[in-house]
Amino acid sequence: MKELVCIVCPNGCNLTVERDDNNWIVSGNKCKRGEAFAINELTNPMRTICTTVKTNFKNVPVLPVRVSGEIPKDMIFKVMEEINKVIIMSPIGRGDVIIRDVLGLKVDVIATSNILKDIRHIQNYF
Repeated sequence: MKELVCIVCPNGCNLTVERDDNNWIVSGNKCKRGEAFAINELTNPMRTICTTVKTNFKNVPVLPVRVSGEIPKDMIFKVMEEINKVIIMSPIGRGDVIIRDVLGLKVDVIATSNILKDIRHIQNYF
């Protein structure tokens, strides 16, 4: 038996998950999404990453980034290793791809800020 708190919606249901032969039995959920969340969490947990990358701009030393979709939980540290290799050298903006298809996971690492693209903020930062 495993206990989880569902994070899919604001209800925050306390879930209990058990395995019966080849079936998962989920209780405590108020909706079907809770059941799907619990089974996925135990069979194929996925996560997102929000972090920063280094830049070459003295007054903006880091830029916030995120992955464009969920990745397997056990790949978080490997994806972070790839992100930590990056140094941004040019003004990029929100949504720009930093790493395309990181580690073949079919997700990109993308910028989440326009701070480097807004010329009023960076004209003296080169």
